[in-house]
Amino acid sequence: MLTIRTKQIILISAVVLLVAFLFTRDIKGLVKAKEETTAAPAAGPMQAEAAEINIDQVSTVGKNLVGSAVAKDITTLENEFKTADGNKKFSLAASLAKKWDAVDQPVPSALYLEMVAQQEKTLDSWLAAGEKLMKAFDNSRDTTLLQPLLQKANASYSAAVALDSTNLEAKTGLGITIVNGMGMPMQGIAMLMDVVKKDPKNLKANMSLGIFAIKSGQFDKAIARFNDIIAIQASPDAYFYLATAYESLGKNKEAIDAYLQSKKLAGNLTLSKFIDRKVAELQEKI
Repeated sequence: MLTIRTKQIILISAVVLLVAFLFTRDIKGLVKAKEETTAAPAAGPMQAEAAEINIDQVSTVGKNLVGSAVAKDITTLENEFKTADGNKKFSLAASLAKKWDAVDQPVPSALYLEMVAQQEKTLDSWLAAGEKLMKAFDNSRDTTLLQPLLQKANASYSAAVALDSTNLEAKTGLGITIVNGMGMPMQGIAMLMDVVKKDPKNLKANMSLGIFAIKSGQFDKAIARFNDIIAIQASPDAYFYLATAYESLGKNKEAIDAYLQSKKLAGNLTLSKFIDRKVAELQEKI
């Protein structure tokens, strides 16, 4: 017979697989299940210094994913960027960031926004860079990019906090990077809890706390957190995570209801098929 501990491990592993599925589809969270896989950054603190990413290599990969006309326009801008200097260079970096963002390529977009922030050194520019770097981290399937993207996001949010230690967006972003591996997780949790204390309806901080509760096996806390989030603003990802928490506690009827709400709000065919299979499995257990 399986021990209680073994059952818990299997249960949490199942949750990780569910969350991993979520991150390969349109619904995105703030803290990825990738940390639970071999592709993830190692647990515990990382190096604080941001690693370098070869922008040319990232650009080449991105151009292969967009139309030839867009790729040609980007190449023209990049060539101008390489020969420009001063304000012109950073104006072109901002243009390249927008161009890449328009074709949903967050990694090169984030790297150019980071260049802009390093030049401007303003709160808004650091926040913009941090947000885009975390989006790149959340979406990247290149495992070699995960740690440097997270490091860069941490550096951007750290710079923002240094400029304004009371800014909740900066503290939230920094807390999320710490929870993801840029320090001791509880340090990041404490930072996010402080944000929620000051702004109880802060969705980004609440979502991150809820997902961390799932990943750490604190399913009751996760359920309470996601119900609070849904009361503020219902979303497909909040309902999906709520469903995984309910399922993990064997509350299959509640899990089914939450999964179906996620399906209804998402309107995503692939996710719908996945949820239909999950619901069928759970209905057999009731």
